[in-house]
Amino acid sequence: MVRSRLSAYSDSVIDVEVVGVRVEMPSNQPVLLLREVSGTRFLPIWIGAVEATAIAFAQQDVEPPRPLTHDLLVMLLAQWGHELIAVHIDRLEDGVFYANLVFDDGTTVSARPSDAVAIALRTGTPTSVADEVFDEAGVETPEAEEEDEVEAFREFLDSVSPEDFGGSAPPEANGPQ
Repeated sequence: MVRSRLSAYSDSVIDVEVVGVRVEMPSNQPVLLLREVSGTRFLPIWIGAVEATAIAFAQQDVEPPRPLTHDLLVMLLAQWGHELIAVHIDRLEDGVFYANLVFDDGTTVSARPSDAVAIALRTGTPTSVADEVFDEAGVETPEAEEEDEVEAFREFLDSVSPEDFGGSAPPEANGPQ
């Protein structure tokens, strides 16, 4: 869905950083993990294997021999003279997360959070999450444990490769995020 004007986003949005993707066991399904920039909450979003690979490639600065779909979109935006200025994960309905890409001319485009984050990582665009979404799906991490958990996750990311996400995900009613 494309909107010609920037819709009114809640004033209570939380800036997040992409911690990375990991594989949830025993389901073997990838999870995108976002963390509040100024807080202790994490937001896990279950995603598909292809999207996990696209995010991992962007985080590791891997350039495939041919552009992935997200790379192609970024190249098209540049060619057409448009700039992505924000990614907002703005709602959660029936277990499905929704995001919007916000462009420099005020246009917004609805997107899956995994696609929006993959594009944001490639363009250096800030990502935010509506406070209501964090209230509903965020996971609080005590500060003392946070650093250990983040460090352990970073060690995992250093040892994982995109091929690790090649397994098939379990069937979902709503599809990958």
